[in-house]
Amino acid sequence: MTRQPRLDDLLITVAGTSVLITTADRRVGGGATGVLHGDRRVLSRIDVECPGQVETRRSLTPTSLVEDITVTGGAGSRLRVVLASDLAGVEDIKSGAEPVSVDPSPPLQWAAGGIGCVVTAPGARVEGSSLVWDIGEQHFTARWSATFHDASGLHHSAGKVVHSPTTSHPRLSTVVTRGVDDLNALALSDGENAFAAAGAPWYLTLFGRDSIWAARLALPVSLDLAAGTLRALARLQGREHDPATAEEPGKIPHELRRGPFELDGMRLPALYYGTVDATPLWACLLHDAWRAGLPDDQVRELLPALKAALAWTAGHDTFLRYVDRTGTGLANQGWKDSPDAVRFPDGTRAAAPIALCEVQSYAHEALTRGADLLDAFGEPDPSLRERAARLRADFRAAFWVDGFPALAVDGTGRPVGQVTSNAGHLVGTGLLTREEEALVVARLRRPDLLGPFGLRTLSTGSAVHDPLSYHCGSTWPHDTAITARALAADFPEEAADIALRLLAAADRDGELPELLGGQVTRTPYPSSCHPQAWSAAAGVSVLWRLLGLEVDVPARVLRVRPPRPLPLGPFEAAGIRLAGGELSVRVGDSVEVDAPAGFEVRT
Repeated sequence: MTRQPRLDDLLITVAGTSVLITTADRRVGGGATGVLHGDRRVLSRIDVECPGQVETRRSLTPTSLVEDITVTGGAGSRLRVVLASDLAGVEDIKSGAEPVSVDPSPPLQWAAGGIGCVVTAPGARVEGSSLVWDIGEQHFTARWSATFHDASGLHHSAGKVVHSPTTSHPRLSTVVTRGVDDLNALALSDGENAFAAAGAPWYLTLFGRDSIWAARLALPVSLDLAAGTLRALARLQGREHDPATAEEPGKIPHELRRGPFELDGMRLPALYYGTVDATPLWACLLHDAWRAGLPDDQVRELLPALKAALAWTAGHDTFLRYVDRTGTGLANQGWKDSPDAVRFPDGTRAAAPIALCEVQSYAHEALTRGADLLDAFGEPDPSLRERAARLRADFRAAFWVDGFPALAVDGTGRPVGQVTSNAGHLVGTGLLTREEEALVVARLRRPDLLGPFGLRTLSTGSAVHDPLSYHCGSTWPHDTAITARALAADFPEEAADIALRLLAAADRDGELPELLGGQVTRTPYPSSCHPQAWSAAAGVSVLWRLLGLEVDVPARVLRVRPPRPLPLGPFEAAGIRLAGGELSVRVGDSVEVDAPAGFEVRT
């Protein structure tokens, strides 16, 4: 395994497919720092050299980086900006490889694989890969810019697609606003449809599971993002069987890149379908988006894709399982996709084909909610609920170990009896009885799983627990938010208690990273991406848990049932976009709601 460069102490700015990564003092050079565009580092070094007092200001857009430089007291000297580019691909940067500079083409530009940048600087001369100005006055200003190009045109900035609600609680406001800002920064488009790229800097592209959960957690304010995500993924939905890419008819892809991705012996094709959960999750998102107000004509256009996704989901014998048949793909194909994520208590890795517990709950929800959706549009399919009922019975027989759902069942039918956060995803999907859900909720809230910053991925009581592992003891904000969302309907107080921990997990500026260490003190995970789309959406979702908000636009019903007692005390929320209008809520001893016309409000 390669040693990935640290990201937790770096400043990362995203604009479309462009990323600026600097040290805390805004230096560029070494490690993962640099300017990336389209998954390629177009500048690996930026040094400003001048004997005077220097102030710099950089601005990043989807197509350029501009740096303004002010020099005081440098008359008679020279200002030099030293640039370099290694044109490294994102997988090379992630591997920790040191930059090896590439000579520029004249006058000053770099390009490889159709991606590159052109540097211009009025009044400067080019010396090698440096820009040089002669300073003739005590107060001197200069500007240089790097303009990016990407011949593939694969993705473009989508601009602002999520509108931020406001809230009167300062910390909640900081986290929600930052979550919306990060979602908008990560919003890309395939030319027609907006979606959230998974995260920066490694995953700045369409990822089935990640993009779906980002849109789903932020609903209803992410409705445009949900619609774009659904359409973008439907355009890539599998049509044939191809073992090399894991494509299958009806299957939703895992990720889309400009070319093959190679790291640690893994080689993923540009369009890769190695995910077991994106397909049922796509169906769940379509149902949720419809309930949040996606117009009927847009839903109807997606019904063929829904039927194909449900056919894929229902077509598995017993459980939804995965296996990498190439030997160079992902060995694990759920959200915990690191090689050691699915292990027995003695540390032995589970053998494929593997059935994950949460994936069965996604399948059950997809089948039942998909059936509801088809009923509503006059195209009923009774077989979907029948298949869901069989899955429910089979799950009960195969997964329960000592009063808790196993993490997975391996290829021999043996349950992987680890106590993990995955079980939280099962609640509210219909896979469990209410009594079983209560058992799961009680177990999740014990301190070996529930820490001060959210749910640990694996119980501290496990022999293989490691708080700084990727998936075996760390804490992921999106995972915590999914469980809080799952508990909201029937366990609102518990849901709010879990969601509130995300306010502590966020940094002082409100940003939630990809993951944190699972310790009892806030411990950054060294190579954690930020911003990360589903983490950003997790921050937004805290507001929904504290409001107890549930919307059903087709039925024109709005429920606002905050947990009692109020965890943060009385507060107000406004500017929540809903059904072409805006929703405002004041929560205190009573609940006051100002909703768009025509809604029945239930409190």
